Amino acid sequence: MDLSLLLIAALSAALSGSLAQQDGSICIKANAQSCGECIQVSEICGWCTDEKFLSEGESKSARCDDVTYLKKKDCKNIEDPRGSTEITQNKDVTVRNKDGNVKLKPEEITQIQPQKLKVTLRSGEPQTFDLKFKRAEDYPIDLYYLMDLSFSMKDDLENVKNLGTDLMREMREITSDFRIGFGSFVEKTVMPYISTTPARLINPCSNNENCTSPFSYKNVLKLTSNGDRFNQLVSQQQISGNLDSPEGGFDAIMQVAVCEEQIGWRNVTRLLVFSTDAGFHFAGDGKLGGIVLPNDGKCHLENNVYSMSHYYDYPSIAHLVQKLSDHNIQTIFAVTEEFQPVYQELKNLIPKSAVGTLSSNSSNVIKLIIDAYNSLSSEVILENSKLPEGVSISYKAFCKNGVRGTEDNGRKCTNISIGDEVSFKISIESQKCPSGGKPEVITVKPLGFNEEVAIELNFICDCECAKKGEPNSPKCHGGNGIFECGACKCNEGRIGRECECSKDEVRSDDLDANCRKPNSTDICSNNGECLCGTCECKKRENPAEVYSGKYCECDNFNCDRSGNLLCGGHGRCECRKCICDTNYTGNACECSLDESTCLAKNGQLCNGRGKCECGICKCEDPKFQGPTCEVCPTCPGVCTEHKDCVQCRAFGDGEKKEMCQKECSYFNLIKVKDRKDLPQPTDQSFPLTHCKEKDANDCWFYYTYAITKNSTKEVFVVEKLDCPSGPDIIPIVAGVVAGIVLIGLALLLIWKLLMIIHDRREFAKFEKEKMNAKWDTQGNPIYKSPINQFHNPSYGNKAAAL
Repeated sequence: MDLSLLLIAALSAALSGSLAQQDGSICIKANAQSCGECIQVSEICGWCTDEKFLSEGESKSARCDDVTYLKKKDCKNIEDPRGSTEITQNKDVTVRNKDGNVKLKPEEITQIQPQKLKVTLRSGEPQTFDLKFKRAEDYPIDLYYLMDLSFSMKDDLENVKNLGTDLMREMREITSDFRIGFGSFVEKTVMPYISTTPARLINPCSNNENCTSPFSYKNVLKLTSNGDRFNQLVSQQQISGNLDSPEGGFDAIMQVAVCEEQIGWRNVTRLLVFSTDAGFHFAGDGKLGGIVLPNDGKCHLENNVYSMSHYYDYPSIAHLVQKLSDHNIQTIFAVTEEFQPVYQELKNLIPKSAVGTLSSNSSNVIKLIIDAYNSLSSEVILENSKLPEGVSISYKAFCKNGVRGTEDNGRKCTNISIGDEVSFKISIESQKCPSGGKPEVITVKPLGFNEEVAIELNFICDCECAKKGEPNSPKCHGGNGIFECGACKCNEGRIGRECECSKDEVRSDDLDANCRKPNSTDICSNNGECLCGTCECKKRENPAEVYSGKYCECDNFNCDRSGNLLCGGHGRCECRKCICDTNYTGNACECSLDESTCLAKNGQLCNGRGKCECGICKCEDPKFQGPTCEVCPTCPGVCTEHKDCVQCRAFGDGEKKEMCQKECSYFNLIKVKDRKDLPQPTDQSFPLTHCKEKDANDCWFYYTYAITKNSTKEVFVVEKLDCPSGPDIIPIVAGVVAGIVLIGLALLLIWKLLMIIHDRREFAKFEKEKMNAKWDTQGNPIYKSPINQFHNPSYGNKAAAL
């Protein structure tokens, strides 16, 4: 096995043991006096029912401990009940086509699986199950259109009058089973929301407009599949009016949600379209009209008109959220652009709701409804009913295209098309047994859908062995308690492991004598109290630290330590002595018997140079060091170290030639003919060193050195030395002479060349000076010629020389 894997395994084992010991203290800390109390502490706690399990001085609570440690303490019978999950109704999700011949009723369509479960919970132990959701094709839809009929919506009413047949036609592309209804609202019929003068109560509009009397909410048309009927009734509606800008739409939404019978809601997809161009009143605003009673969230329709608007305040947003969720209604707010930001904030508070921007005259209302429906139906969000005290639930979503969600995002999946299937992993956990321990039923459902999963929760509040308890058992000091689960459960007023003592009994010296060790004056070793002649060891601040023994002379925290850990973290302390785990020994369990940490890279223990003691290599040769004796700072190297022995054994030469047989027989020598025949590192599963060394005659020899997995040292050596050959004198002399001659000729040629260049330069210089010379043709002014001339005037102007 690879060294790294062995190290990881050893560390994991040590860590798990340490964690288990740490977790075990949770059970001890609880100081449980019965099996039922013990199993409520944590899922890791068990109760030992062996009658003779406790040692002297140990309290009854020592029976409650980590199950692993109870087994280590040789407990044969451990009460450790486990929770479970059972699916009791698991109908497959519906696969259908709206164009098919089979027409299913809404209650026959299944979109969520499973439908019912029975979950048994033990404190601290979560139970998990998978929930599947598949959006069914051609699922029925009920849509109720709730419209603001205040005067500002006059032009919008005209466009809504033909909404029924147009919306029917568009929705048939989505479902073949569609119903539509209509309702309207204005405001509470009290001041200051409307004018209560007699004339204004008849016609609240000015400028000779013909308006109907103000009202809070009116159910005009129950849900119907007759689009023409919708158009007919809506066309008969008239605009009304009020004084303030916010409207009483929340009153209307509450009545639409809770009056299921009057509205005609079916258990199908329920859509509420809320159309307005103004804001809204909410809880507390009723005080302006003297209305202080909170909205009761009940149906108050008389002749399809809300009759208690003057009596109950507007509902709060939280109240609306609850009622819309309880009745699986998805809300579409169709509002003008001016109020779009307000209703966007409201949408963030109401799950499964959408906001669309309505044009000034509501001409785009059909497109708005279709887009909002597609947005709502493409998202599934799970919610659960109120959980019993101490019970928690968590979700993990597995959505389309491999998208996963956890924590808050674990409740929902988006971008779900018709026919798509998504799943959720739901985990339920109880931290304590609810009072009474009676079964509870909770539900998990996707918001806006009528289907849900019913989960029956059962709680493990006591052990099975408690049912077999023996009241007034003689084992409990003559019937002073109930003997159950291997221990006595004392009656009121009795104490002791066997209920042997009354709380009213007074201590005496005779009883105290039974609590002292022989030749000792300390009562219960100063580590406990003497009750009824028996030592009851005291508890320490750290519940994991326990005194035990007949005289409380033992403990589990004063053992030897290693690495600042009790028993080195590899054992447990019993009566001040370490009981080591498997593969560990020593006074403080500091010595590991696992030799994997001593394995070198070549697979040998300590590289063949030492012994493995307590998981650490002890190198026999002091010049070697390191975790596996692989480091030698002063060593000359593998090749140099073995050079002389290889040379003497392979070639009978070298410094160890005389002592070769004695000092160099520690390896197997294998000769090969050529260097290419030497083994290569890639051919071996152990480290291999290639060496090249020179002998006294300057001859090279090549070899490899390796230590195999079975600790055998092997040397492969090339049998022939690589020696340099002697020099050839004649070529060397001839070469030297030829070199001298060539060098001389080269020097003469260079000298001749330099002389020629010098002469040519001198000649060129002379020619240049000759051409530049300029001769003066006039006489020298200081020079007088020795010849005199004169002219005889009488001799024909000819000069005669004297």
